[in-house]
Parts: sequence; C-alpha cells; structure tokens
Amino acid sequence: MKVLQVCKFFPPVFGGIEQVAYDISDGFYSLHSRSIDVLCVDNKSNDSEEKHNYKIFRCGILGVVFSTPISFSFIKKWREIRNNYDVIHLHLPNPLAVIALFLFPTKNRIVIHWHSDIVKQKKLLFLFKPFQTWILKQAARVIVTSPVYGIKSSALQPYQQKLTCIPIGIDENKMPNNVFYESELHKKYAGKKIVFSLGRLVYYKGFEFLVKAAKQLPPDTVILIGGEGELYGKLTTLISELELTDKVILLGGIPYDQLSAYYKLCDVFCLPSIHESEAFGVVQLEAMSFKKPVVSTDIANSGVPWVNKNGYSGVVVEPGNSEALAAGIITVLEKANVLSENAYLRFHTNFTKNKMVESLNQLYSELR
Repeated sequence: MKVLQVCKFFPPVFGGIEQVAYDISDGFYSLHSRSIDVLCVDNKSNDSEEKHNYKIFRCGILGVVFSTPISFSFIKKWREIRNNYDVIHLHLPNPLAVIALFLFPTKNRIVIHWHSDIVKQKKLLFLFKPFQTWILKQAARVIVTSPVYGIKSSALQPYQQKLTCIPIGIDENKMPNNVFYESELHKKYAGKKIVFSLGRLVYYKGFEFLVKAAKQLPPDTVILIGGEGELYGKLTTLISELELTDKVILLGGIPYDQLSAYYKLCDVFCLPSIHESEAFGVVQLEAMSFKKPVVSTDIANSGVPWVNKNGYSGVVVEPGNSEALAAGIITVLEKANVLSENAYLRFHTNFTKNKMVESLNQLYSELR
C-alpha cells in the first residue's frame, strides 16, 4: 500500500504539524521499511524533489494569505501524482491542499488528520467552509489527536462515525543532550525552583497570566519562558511594571541543542494557554518525557487537559487565571516526586512516536 502525506510544510520548516508529518514518514521507514512520501509547500520560490528513505515533493511558494501558503506548482504537482498512491493522508487545516483535491479529485482513499478547527481566521472559514464540508464527506477516516477534540469540534459533529483517535507521539531520544550547558544552567539557578514554559509569544498562549502568577510564587521560584513572537515587547514591559525582572526571564528563541537542558533543569513545566487554538500542546509531551510534571489549563474544546491528567501527571487549572496558575504551580512543586514518575508513565503509555506509527499502520491496513 502506497501512502502520500499532504501537508503545508515539512522540516526543515518546523511547526507542530510538520513535526508530526516528519515523524510519520521517518517512523514508518524505521519500523516497517515502508516509504510514506510527502507533498508540501516549501518556504522558497523554487520546486524540488528529494529522495531519502521516502520522496519529498517540495513546491515553491508565491506568498501567504490568511496563514495559508499560495502555490500553483503545489496544485500542478498534486494533479500529476494524485493517483500514484492508495491512501492520501491529508493534514488539516490546509486550505490550499483541500482546494487542490477539489479541483483534481483522487480515485483513492483519503484519510484526514484533523489537528484543529480553523478558529482565528473567521473570514477565511466563511469562504472555505463549503470546501471543508466537501473534503470531510470524501474522507474514509478522520484522525483526531484526542477524544475530547473529536467530540467537541463543531466541524466534526456530522462525521463522528468516521473518527479515530490517534494521539500525537514523540521520540523521547531525539533531543540532543548538552551536558556542558546543563551544568551552566544548574550553576546559574542554584537554589532556585524553576518553572519552564515554551512556545510562540502570541495571544492564545496566555503568557501574560503566567507572568502575573509570579507575584504569588515563593521568592525562590523563577519562571523561564522560551520562545519568540509578536508579544515579546508587551511581556517585557509587563515584567518590568510588576518588578519581576529577577523572577521572570524571557529567554527568546532557544537553540535546539540547548532545549533538553531547560527541560532537565526545571521542576515543573507550565502551559498557560487560554484558547482552543492550542489544540493539543505537544510541549507537554516533551516535558513528560523528561519526567517533569505539568501545570496546564482546562481549555474548552481542546485536548490540552486530556494530555495532562489532572492530579496524576500534573495539575489542570482554569485558563486566564493567574491566581489559579500560581496555586497549581505551588501544588505541583509540593508533590513533584510522585507527579514526575506519573508524568513519565503517562507519556510512555500513550504518547510515543512508535505508538503513533503503529496505530496509523493499523488504520491503513483497515482501508485495504
């Protein structure tokens, strides 16, 4: 059975969906010596084709509109190769790909990997909804990353019989160790309790509530926030206004070869997101893989609170509430030993890359 993954981008252009797509193609070859090819847009203007253990068809980009890449060569390449595969594994949201399939339908089975609803681009959704309805009707199966999202998503309500839950899984051994940098961090923050948070500094991540929570944390607790984004300036100003420059530190973008050092350093990981745009929270898995308990938020219509099991792998609190975040962090710090072991057990039982790949392999087999 030949499978083609269709996604917006693909590493080295990184993002949550891109990492999942990479892990699927890489994992299938590692575990089953099977090639899962990829069709994607590139962040460059030229087309290219790469041959590794699988093929990657990269199509040049003309621009981005409403977070959607525009590429005529993507549609052209889709038309050329669409019937060379038995299964089309389509990662959504991706309006360009859906329109390509609408213009040039395939005779083969379609599996939709539903990572999230379109929740911010309301104007785009209004125009795109007929195409979204069409592709959902065409799909043989729809993968959701958590049972909560499948039940709560308004777009998926008419298609419950097609849903299959396959949680995102990650490779716990992928992140490189950096013993020297880890040692430097331990020296720098000796005697401190460390709360680590990571993500783009954008509206739905809720970092302003984590900053405000620092006022209510013990004096020996330091919050480290990694990431870049449009709210960096506003968060810097907020930290200064609250006189928290020694207690909350914006790290900026963290080089990948240093990231494991921060996960190892911290006592608790915090995901303070406030909106269902945070559909899963892969960073929670990364923290759990390092045996770190998590404080996350009870976001309606999101899989975030399902990933972090309240009272077991960490604590789930009300979103947009700095007092609740502070209380949750203090509770986790007090119970860190038990919660740390539970966090790793939950990760290893449910969220490894190999488990994700084997679940997909079973799904593909059912479509024969």
